[in-house]
Amino acid sequence: MNNNQPSPHGGNLRALAAASGRPPAGIIDASASINPLGPPPWLRDVLSAGVAELVHYPDPEATELIAAAVARYGAPASHFVAGNGTSELLFALPRCTGLARAVIPSPAYADYAVACHKAGMDVRRLPGSELDGFALHTERIEAVLRSPSLVIIASPANPTGLVADAAAIVDMAGRHPQSLFVVDEAFADFVPDFHSLAGTRPHNVAVLLSLTKSFAIPGLRLGLLAASPDLADWVRRTLPPWSVGSLAQAVGARALADADYLAATRRALPPLRDALAAGLTSLGLTVFAGAANFLLARLSLTGPNAPEVCQRMLVEHGVALRDCSNFSGLSDRYLRLAVRPEAETERIVNGLAQVLNACPLPASRPQRRAPALMLQGTTSNAGKSVLTAGICRLLTRAGYTVAPFKSQNMSLNSGVTADGLEMGRAQIVQARACRLAPDVRMNPILLKPTSDLGSQVIVLGKPVGTMRVGEYINYKPTAFAAAVAAYDALAATADVMVIEGAGSPAEVNLKAHDIVNMAMARHAGARVLLAADIDRGGAYAGLLGTMECLPEDERALVAGYVLNRFRGDATLLAPANAFLQARTGRDVLAVVPFLPDLGLPEEDSVTFKDGGALPETPPERADLLDIAVIDLPHGSNFTDLDAFAVEADVRARRVTTAQLLGQPDAVVIPGSKNTLADLAWLRETGLADAILALAGTGKTEVVGLCAGLQMLGATVGDPLGLESGRGEAAGLALLPLGTTLAAEKTLALTNAVHEPTGLALSGYEIHHGRTTPGDGLAVAVRRADGEPIGYARSDLPVWGAYLHGIFDANAYRRAFCNGLRQRRGLETVERVTTYDLEPALDRLADVIEASLGLTTVRRLLGL
Repeated sequence: MNNNQPSPHGGNLRALAAASGRPPAGIIDASASINPLGPPPWLRDVLSAGVAELVHYPDPEATELIAAAVARYGAPASHFVAGNGTSELLFALPRCTGLARAVIPSPAYADYAVACHKAGMDVRRLPGSELDGFALHTERIEAVLRSPSLVIIASPANPTGLVADAAAIVDMAGRHPQSLFVVDEAFADFVPDFHSLAGTRPHNVAVLLSLTKSFAIPGLRLGLLAASPDLADWVRRTLPPWSVGSLAQAVGARALADADYLAATRRALPPLRDALAAGLTSLGLTVFAGAANFLLARLSLTGPNAPEVCQRMLVEHGVALRDCSNFSGLSDRYLRLAVRPEAETERIVNGLAQVLNACPLPASRPQRRAPALMLQGTTSNAGKSVLTAGICRLLTRAGYTVAPFKSQNMSLNSGVTADGLEMGRAQIVQARACRLAPDVRMNPILLKPTSDLGSQVIVLGKPVGTMRVGEYINYKPTAFAAAVAAYDALAATADVMVIEGAGSPAEVNLKAHDIVNMAMARHAGARVLLAADIDRGGAYAGLLGTMECLPEDERALVAGYVLNRFRGDATLLAPANAFLQARTGRDVLAVVPFLPDLGLPEEDSVTFKDGGALPETPPERADLLDIAVIDLPHGSNFTDLDAFAVEADVRARRVTTAQLLGQPDAVVIPGSKNTLADLAWLRETGLADAILALAGTGKTEVVGLCAGLQMLGATVGDPLGLESGRGEAAGLALLPLGTTLAAEKTLALTNAVHEPTGLALSGYEIHHGRTTPGDGLAVAVRRADGEPIGYARSDLPVWGAYLHGIFDANAYRRAFCNGLRQRRGLETVERVTTYDLEPALDRLADVIEASLGLTTVRRLLGL
């Protein structure tokens, strides 16, 4: 090798990609030792804020950067020099020493010698010994310091990772005042309790500091030199002007102040390094203990050498390793491997096992996890639930065993599993799309808001309490542990997992305790599709803004975008799609058309309340039945009314004020998660009096479902404060019954009979209420075990029941509608219409296949 030429380095991703025949994104680069946590979350913010400064030349003195160095290390500003990477400082430094000779303990970073040779120095290398792990011996250095020399020592050393004794270096420098001792602390940030010499050092000790390795920003060149004022000034004058750009200066200033990120790095690194060491040892490699973010390992003498192993790992497995053949003092049997995240380490070890014809220890090989695809959104109600259901059905039709999952669902629309556990309605529909029975593991955490500040928390199908926001945040680690365990158990039964996120992953106030979006994607190893509702406008801004708010490790999980609910010619979106790709490096993978009257239940009440599910105005045609659904502030299970959408003679509408109530054929009071508060709201809005007036006419049928049944009674009590602190209140007194909310929640799939007609019913019960009927009430709904769960008056068309899904029964729904028709004087309709989700799910899967494509879905899943 020409001593005046820089040595080959790791990390040349383009060259690695070209050599492997893979795209750069397909390479695991363990040849360059960069923080395995990736860049800090603030990086993109600082870079974005600094763009405005690019119209000016950078500060030639790097004032703010140097001030940050002073604050961190404690030395005066005159001691620091900023460079375009420590490489620039390293190559400038020998020319400023006035020394003719360099001493470099080896093995060592090859460019130490190159920099000295370029300055015209004679270089003396001091080889270390594998017998003591290549430890640094200061007495051996001093033995060759017969004349003033430049001594370059790395701590931690590259490639061994050994930390030098700082006190021993200081003592040695004191005994050789005419020599200059340069300590390269490029990897020092990875070592707990590291004693840096950057702050306090003898005049003849200089320190090189790298910020790009510890903050995973090697593409943004930045380094510091800490030296005596005279030497620092000499190096400063040697460097070209404006060598450190304004963006690098801004990032460096922020990095030097970020002790928390470095602390998190030092906590995360040891277990990752230990896992890599264990995997390498299991393959028969000799691993040298080090304290940095890499490991030096020696191959056996009988197998392939390092160049061959590196070449095969790159081509066959897309993994780049550092061949240490060009390190002075090492042979072609040595490799350096960067410490990488857990999943990458598994791929590295498994790849080496194949190249070396070895088998890693079973303990080092985690059980195979089902591939996963995750739908996240730029907002709530972006269509994630429906898209998830569509992909589930698409893959199920393709022959895969698919399971849906959403770790945390905040929804008042819920259902019950066969074993009496409560879960979100959306995941019940998604289970149906997978042709599976609902399983509470598909939605391990369900939040049912009881007020603006609190929710009932349901974990694995059972309530654990009602919590305010702060209480739930403290509970989240426990909840997430339950969610992760549920996911792992469910994933073990499936070929493929399709996961739904919640809200947006860019909610910066929630990210620190996220358990449903990127945290879940990381655990599952899922690729993420980011969806936006283009029908609402602002979709491109939402996608771009979301990506801008994500830290780099989370951006890397995003595979592409889905534009949902588009009306029109999708080719007109091409310029915007190109803009988004240019700004974020991700493509719009699908434009899903707007699907009117899809016929799937809504995930929660958002669509219902904004008028997307039901209109507010009565039907214009006189021959249509008018069913008014009261939009309670805490209303739940509005999906109980979904089946009316298949009835051609019915129009259901939502009502929020007494003025909008009118003269409907029926009024339905749905379920509620805060019965007493919603009862008070009925009185405050005048709806209570209006409903009472309608009931008195005998022309309008008044129906109460679950909490609606309770409100129709004489009293409702909540002595335990399960839903609110209101205690007890009078009901509408349309039914002579009283209800008390009890601690034990009734959760059951239920078969029942509508007593007046004898028609079969099925659905589910979800309620805390214990209802006691008074005299004169007729049983409206009787459970299969004989227990009444619905009551009716005999003199007025007023009734209520605890059975959710009562109107899903086709024959009963038609009988109910015909009863309304007869009361109006209309002829009955004999044809019974079937309410069935299967056609809707297949229609949705057809649309997903046409827009996104099964081939793309398989590619994203690695199938």
